Amino acid sequence: MVVVIGLLLVDDEELVRAGLRAVLEAEPDIEVRGEGADGADVPGLVRTHRPDVVLMDVRMAEIDGIAATRHLVSTMDRPPRVLVLTTFGNDGHVYDALQAGAAGFLLKRARPVEIVRAVRTVAAGESLLFPAAVRDLVATRGRCGGDALRGAGLTEREGEVLRWVARGLCNAEIAREMVLGVETVETHVGTVLAKVGARDRTQAVVRAYESGFIDPHRPVDS
Repeated sequence: MVVVIGLLLVDDEELVRAGLRAVLEAEPDIEVRGEGADGADVPGLVRTHRPDVVLMDVRMAEIDGIAATRHLVSTMDRPPRVLVLTTFGNDGHVYDALQAGAAGFLLKRARPVEIVRAVRTVAAGESLLFPAAVRDLVATRGRCGGDALRGAGLTEREGEVLRWVARGLCNAEIAREMVLGVETVETHVGTVLAKVGARDRTQAVVRAYESGFIDPHRPVDS
């Protein structure tokens, strides 16, 4: 049985939305449930269509993707996962969107196969989208200094799990690297997210880089 990902498209350019719809609706496991032209449309569209993922432009005229993401995360118990669209990967707006709660970002010039993969990755929520790009973005825009996560009380093993998450590994891959069961890794990841106050892996990694717990200037796998 195919698990279908419900998707909401939000972009102020109709041509962009049409192109994304054409690419994504061709996939048997993705269903475009609605479209919006501005962040102001997002709350109502989410209530109506109940998407799993919102694919949203980071810059829009009235309410941008950052504010729309922040609203969803702060007002819903189980908000959809947000994937923001951007023209430039080092855009400071993308960094702000990640801080607001976006699960990842995608360049507008991405190839169709990359767009589909990004939606599936964000929907699954088990791996970090473009780990090296997130690292570079935080290194450029974020403030690092001191181990602000020290108060989170991470154990040595939980810290190791967080470092593997920052490299973009899924739970099964982390389990192989650490010689643990997948369920044990899932438990560790859940505990890490709770301790650092993150709603997903991306936020946890951003906070780890910002705090200096992980050095953002040290290369990780792409």
